[in-house]
Amino acid sequence: MNFQDKLKSLVQRIEGGMPKEYVDIMHNATKDLAASGIQEKVLKVGAKMPDFALQNQDGQEVSLGGLLQNGPAILTFYRGFWCPYCNEDLANLNRYVDQIRALGANLVALSPELPEYSKKIISGRRLNYPILHDPSNTVAQMVGLKWFMVDPLKSLYRDTFSIDFDQYHGDTEWSLPMPARILVDQQGTIRYIESNPDYRERPDPDGVIEVLKTL
Repeated sequence: MNFQDKLKSLVQRIEGGMPKEYVDIMHNATKDLAASGIQEKVLKVGAKMPDFALQNQDGQEVSLGGLLQNGPAILTFYRGFWCPYCNEDLANLNRYVDQIRALGANLVALSPELPEYSKKIISGRRLNYPILHDPSNTVAQMVGLKWFMVDPLKSLYRDTFSIDFDQYHGDTEWSLPMPARILVDQQGTIRYIESNPDYRERPDPDGVIEVLKTL
């Protein structure tokens, strides 16, 4: 089963086992996010990627400048260990790590989650690349990806699904990054970027790798 078929199966399995009112809340929130115009605010190809220095899952500082010292960097924005679509995406990316490194690039994920939770997915999915802690989605906001969860979606996640962002993020914002993938060249310029308000849709990495091959 290829990656896209896995995602379709995941949607059917998760949403097929939920009451319709839960699914409607999630779908309406996704539609509202798309209608908010968030996609128009996301940085475009040719823009400079904002610099950052974040801690990885082991507490070590990783900066954009450090990532770009020896080649380009691929950044993928990750919602959290509780998100099955994100986990499937990270696991799929793991299959491309050797190819990405052979092309001279670094791969990292960014998440608002505290490092202790990032360690869970790295261990559980045996990821061969780091997840950086982006406190309060600071970098995500600079890119244009940050959004705030409000009721009724917030109550559904917190009270029904027992997903507590206060605990997982270490803040009370209830913000998330829109899933995205960015290729930054050694000059700090964005050469590829994709994002989607629908968290269930994740592209294969082939597109970003094809652009990486041209750098």
